[in-house]
Amino acid sequence: MRNQRNDFRYIGITSNVNKRLKMHNQGKTKSTKSHRPFDKLSIITTVSSRIEARKLEKYYKSGIGREILKQRGIA
Repeated sequence: MRNQRNDFRYIGITSNVNKRLKMHNQGKTKSTKSHRPFDKLSIITTVSSRIEARKLEKYYKSGIGREILKQRGIA
């Protein structure tokens, strides 16, 4: 998710994207409360398991993962 106003980006996992976006925008998530509103979903990837999703999340939050996202114009 991205807040275009202050260029804050958030990487996370969920099984319900719309519900999670709503929670973030309502301030119900402590880590993103001060960065509201989120007005753009940059990338949505579907995977077969929560374990696979967690591995992908950790990768994109790592230095090399963020570099890949920057090269793609996402982060």
